Amino acid sequence: MEPTILQIALLAIWAGITGIDLFDGLLHIHRPLFSGMVIGLILGDLPTGLITGATLELIFLGAMPVGGAQPPNVVIGGFAGTVLAITSGLDPTAAVGIAVPFAVFMQSLITLYFTMFVPVMHKVDAEIELGNGEKAVPNANYFGMFVLFVMYAGVGILLTIGGTKSADLITKLPEWITHGLSVGGGMLTAVGLAILLKIMFAKRYAIYLALGFILVTFFKAPILPVAGIAVIVALIEFYLAQEITSSIKNNTQTQGEEDGI
Repeated sequence: MEPTILQIALLAIWAGITGIDLFDGLLHIHRPLFSGMVIGLILGDLPTGLITGATLELIFLGAMPVGGAQPPNVVIGGFAGTVLAITSGLDPTAAVGIAVPFAVFMQSLITLYFTMFVPVMHKVDAEIELGNGEKAVPNANYFGMFVLFVMYAGVGILLTIGGTKSADLITKLPEWITHGLSVGGGMLTAVGLAILLKIMFAKRYAIYLALGFILVTFFKAPILPVAGIAVIVALIEFYLAQEITSSIKNNTQTQGEEDGI
C-alpha cells in the first residue's frame, strides 16, 4: 500500500511523541504493543498492527539500559517492523527480522546525540552556579525533547517513505528468504523472553510457567484465557504477600509491647 501524505505526517508525529516518551514521558506508549495499535489505526490495518506490535514486544520485553549500555531502540524497532509489515504485506514474524537492524542503527544515533548534548549540560551547570538553575534546567529539558522529537519524526518519515518504496522489492523476494526472516523473527522473540526470564525468574514461580506452557502446548488453550488465569494467580500472590507482611508486622509490634520495649 502507498500511505497518503496525511498518514505519513501522522506517523512522523507519532514517532516523535513516542521518542520523547521513551526518555521523558515514561507513559510507555512507546512500547511496540501500544505503538503497533496506533500505527495500524493510522494506516488502516489494525489487525496487522496489533499482531506485529505484540510480536515485537516479545523481543524488546527484557531489553533495558544498564548503565551506559543501551539496547536496540525499541521505538524505531517497533515503528519500522509495523510499518513494513503493513505497507509491504510482509508476515509479522518476518518483519521482526527486518526491524532489529533499524533499531540498532537508531540507538547509534541516540548515543551520538547524547554525546553531542554534553556541552549543553556543562552550560546548564554553569548557569546553576550563577543562580539561574530554575530557568536553565527546564530550558535544557525542553530543548532536548524538541531535538528528540525532530530526530524520531525525521526517521519515521524516512522509514515510511522508504518502506513503501521497498514494498515491491520485498514482495518479490524468493519464498526461502521470507521464510528465513520468519524463522529468524521467531527465534528473536524466544531470545527476548529468555532475557526477561533471566532478569526476573524465581524458582517459586517456575510452576506457573510450566502450567501455562502445558495449557497452551498440550491442551491448545487460547492465549487470552491463559492470560486471564495468569492475572488471577498474580493477584492471589500479591494479596497473600500483603497479608503475610501485615501479619509479621502485627506480631512484631505485639511482641514488642509484651517485652515492655
